[in-house]
This record gives sequence, C-alpha cells and structure tokens, in this order.
Amino acid sequence: MNWLKRSSLTVVTLVLFALSWGGHSVAGWLSENEERHEHAQPDESYLAFLGSGTFWESTFENWESEFFQMSLFILLAAHLVQKGAAESRKPGDEQEQEDERREKLRPDSPYPVRKGGPVSKVYAHSLSLAFLLLFVVTFGLHAHYGAKAFSEEQLQHGGVPLSTLQYLTAPRFWYESFQNWQSEFLSVATLVVLSICLREKDSPESKPVTAPHTQTGS
Repeated sequence: MNWLKRSSLTVVTLVLFALSWGGHSVAGWLSENEERHEHAQPDESYLAFLGSGTFWESTFENWESEFFQMSLFILLAAHLVQKGAAESRKPGDEQEQEDERREKLRPDSPYPVRKGGPVSKVYAHSLSLAFLLLFVVTFGLHAHYGAKAFSEEQLQHGGVPLSTLQYLTAPRFWYESFQNWQSEFLSVATLVVLSICLREKDSPESKPVTAPHTQTGS
C-alpha cells in the first residue's frame, strides 16, 4: 500500500487512460457500424475494428499531438518566460539560472551526471529528447495507419489506395494533425496565462494561494 500511495498519481492517470481508451474503442466501433448501416454494409466485429486502420489512426493521431505539445513546452519553458506564470522561471534572472546549471555533484546524483562528458549532456536534455522521440514514433504511426484507413475507404468505393509516403502529402493527414496541434498549444497558453492570477491549493502546477500575481514559479 505504501507503493500505491507513493505512486498514486501515476496509477490513477494510467487507469483513467485505460478506461478512456476502452471507451474510445467501443464508441468508435459503434460509430463505425452505424456508418456501415447507412451504406447497407454488414456489421464489423469488435476485434476486426481493433485491427482496423480507423481505430489506430485515431489513437496515434491524438498521442502524436500530446507528445508534440509536451516536448515543445519543455523546450520553450527552458528558454522563454512569462512574468507571473507558475509554469515559468523568473524573467531576467539569468544569474540564478546560470547557478542552477552549475549545480554541484552529489554522491546520489544520477550516474550519467557523475560520469560527465557526452553522456551527461544527453542526460541533461533527456526529458525533451524522450518526448521528441515519442512524437516522431507516433507521427509515423499516425501516417501509417492513416494511410491504411484511407486506403480501406478508397477500396470500398472503388478508389486507389495510398502508400504511407503518399498519405504524408495528403491534405487529410495534415488536417488531422493541425486540428489537434492547435488545441494542444491553446491549452498550454491558457494554462500559462490563467496561472498568473488563479490558484489551485496544494497543486504543484499553481503558485501558493497567497503569492502575488507577479511571482513566477511555484
């Protein structure tokens, strides 16, 4: 139970993810069969839908935008500031930031940091690199399964299927990507701006309730 308490944030968010993904699959399956009824086509089984390009395209389309948002936000927050925002460092406090970069090694510092050299430099940016890698992978999977879903539709209507590379240049692929990206960046901008004046008690994403609006960081 101690482990569960210490990891409750991860456990709860993963459970919510699993429930949402399950709901996504069931709702998508029902929606797909409704569309098939409109075209006088036979129902598709749930397992067949789980293996379809339609389901996986919609999945990776959303994952891609989330990882893109997080990777860019991590990078931008390391270099840009917003006065008074809880998600930003203090504007103009370059000396303090420089001191942070020169933190002294401790016996319990992570091994890559103690090793130094290129390994340490990569580790220093490992968070953004991990999210960028996840974005690249899900971007590619979105393109692959998007091409599969598009080709499935084309074959049903006597059209010509597309390869993954061909689908990458299709307006539909970029329409799907941009409609997700814009909502992600809007949510980040909204969080940054609202965190200047609004509070959430005990949340690390918020400044202390009594902190002035001009104070940056939690």
